[in-house]
Amino acid sequence: MFTGIIETLGTIKDIRHQGQNIHFTIQSTISKELKVDQSVSHNGVCLTVVALGNNTHTVTAIQETLDKTSLGSWKLESIVNLERAMLANARLDGHMVQGHVDTTGTCTEVKEADGSWYYRFSYPKNPEHLLVNKGSICVNGVSLTVVDPDDTHFSVAIIPYTFEHTTFRDLAVGHTVNLEFDIIGKYIGRYMEVYRK
Repeated sequence: MFTGIIETLGTIKDIRHQGQNIHFTIQSTISKELKVDQSVSHNGVCLTVVALGNNTHTVTAIQETLDKTSLGSWKLESIVNLERAMLANARLDGHMVQGHVDTTGTCTEVKEADGSWYYRFSYPKNPEHLLVNKGSICVNGVSLTVVDPDDTHFSVAIIPYTFEHTTFRDLAVGHTVNLEFDIIGKYIGRYMEVYRK
């Protein structure tokens, strides 16, 4: 379980294909503190650490993960958002994030607003993709507040700190992002689906 509060950025240093799997080696300031079998969110995707190196860690993405996320587009020197799993005795500063990406979205607009930024995203229409105005959404692992949602689009506001300390600083129109919808909304939606039967 994660909170959507990014700890640090990582840089992709090696990409190795093995069958349908891809092994990514990431260099970061927290890599030396990780352990094998530990779960870490990479751009919102929960991946297990399988090896450690000199200030690096390696994770493996299987085909299903590659099909449902943006990981297949990662290249050498790509920058990714990193967050370790939350501690049970820590404050939940963001919202409850599982690291299980629901779908990908596309950045359709970036607007600067006197020191802050507004990003708008499109995503596939699906009754399971529930958004409410001022609710929570996880974009590339970042916990954010939903602005002006409809069935296929929503916006988020990015403050300078988030812009400077996450991959939002490099995000442009046309880029693909990982989206995880609020787990509470998903459970309510599933409950209503069962109840209607």
